[in-house]
Amino acid sequence: MKRKVARSGEQDSLDRLSASPIVATAGVTVVTAFPNMNTAPAAEPAGPTVPGLGHAYLFATFNALSFQIVLGSPMVLYAKHLNASATVLGIIAGMMPLLVIFQIPAARHVARVGYRRFLLAGWSLRVLCIFLIALVPLTREFLEPPNQVALLLFLLFGFNLSRGISSAAWLPWITALVPPEARGHYLARDSACVNAASAVTLLLSGLVLGAQPAPWQFTAIFLFSAAMGAISLGFLKRMPDAPGPAEPGRRNEEPVPWRALAGLPAFRKLLRTNVAWSLAYGGLSTFTVAYLKAFTDLSENWILYATAVFYFGGIGGLLVFGAHLDRHGSKPIILVCVGGWFAILAAWVSLAGGLVTLRLGWLFPLQLLMGLGYAALSMANTRLAMAVVPAMGRAHFFALFSVVSNLSLGIAPVIWGLVIDAFGQRRIALGGFELNRYSLFFLLVTAVMAVTFALGRRLEEPQAGKVETLLRSLLAQMPLPSWMRFWPRG
Repeated sequence: MKRKVARSGEQDSLDRLSASPIVATAGVTVVTAFPNMNTAPAAEPAGPTVPGLGHAYLFATFNALSFQIVLGSPMVLYAKHLNASATVLGIIAGMMPLLVIFQIPAARHVARVGYRRFLLAGWSLRVLCIFLIALVPLTREFLEPPNQVALLLFLLFGFNLSRGISSAAWLPWITALVPPEARGHYLARDSACVNAASAVTLLLSGLVLGAQPAPWQFTAIFLFSAAMGAISLGFLKRMPDAPGPAEPGRRNEEPVPWRALAGLPAFRKLLRTNVAWSLAYGGLSTFTVAYLKAFTDLSENWILYATAVFYFGGIGGLLVFGAHLDRHGSKPIILVCVGGWFAILAAWVSLAGGLVTLRLGWLFPLQLLMGLGYAALSMANTRLAMAVVPAMGRAHFFALFSVVSNLSLGIAPVIWGLVIDAFGQRRIALGGFELNRYSLFFLLVTAVMAVTFALGRRLEEPQAGKVETLLRSLLAQMPLPSWMRFWPRG
């Protein structure tokens, strides 16, 4: 009875905000959350051939050369260099997605300010914060490591806060620029740029840091990050802007019915799947690096080289799944990728539990598969969000999508860090398997991944293909035609 009353109250809120017009978009029926919206949505601008859109790929490339140092493995290694605990590592990893919550209040201002101007302001502040972060390693002459960690967290908060606010404009901007039939192509090329630049960044960071890095070497890679971020701003300025959908009659002071937006069936199922995926994946990249640093004799540069292979795998995800994204849809790719993650996590459980001896011959292919699985799933997930989000209120839908997903992604590493610290140094022998803080972590992540798969099967996507058809196409494109004789037909 309570649930029925709550739904009625939400409907009353919608009725007060609008005359409850029905808008059919993206293959779903949406109750409009904006008043006086009886006009049709504005037509989408031209797609990837729009003059200047190529600057988006250059922006993505130089932006990845920048953020991969501040948000990736180099920052984790620097924090470990300062003897940061697993909980602190979780806070560092979770800060960026957690602060995406500021997209909620920022979304109402995006259309007024403009996509490009809004994003440019936030990204400029990010670059300034990176220049300040580059000075932190030089404070070792007068600051103790705990104080350096505190200063680092303060600057990372500013970096991620500016990102969290300004990123409210990115997905609506790209969705307005790229038409539905070309979004898979765009996302694949964008992913290729990001993964290639990330791999180059980590390889370069490994060369600069060496086996036992000094503080000035961390300063050098942070300065490189800041310089690449400054260059990316030039390409961001050259990207074509796009007008947001007109919202006649809407006043800024009127509240947005967020619960009603989340009530869209296809959108709600996507949110649930993203929460589960974010809880499973959040912290994996951080704590695999922490595991390699704590439980193996690998030096910093070899850990970074191994992490760079992850992004070569991301390029492989483009090559393997890119051509199938627009053809078969997002849902089958999501299910295939989540299924593949079970094998990846089983390998990490075996390594952390001592069932398999760690060798670079094992680590590099494992990182390659992780990058492939993550890149393909991310492309498919973003494309599915573009498909189910209606044009009206696009900025608000994407803000809600980003906030819910990123809150889960931010909370996850903090939770996992607490679990790892709570388990401590205990080692429990279970036959040939050792239950320690990292093998426990990988086992728990596997359980959450199972929930992700179950929720992924309920996703709704207009004109999505079948998993069997996708797998048949994947096998057909591999240089192993003899496999096809074993595949069931009909």
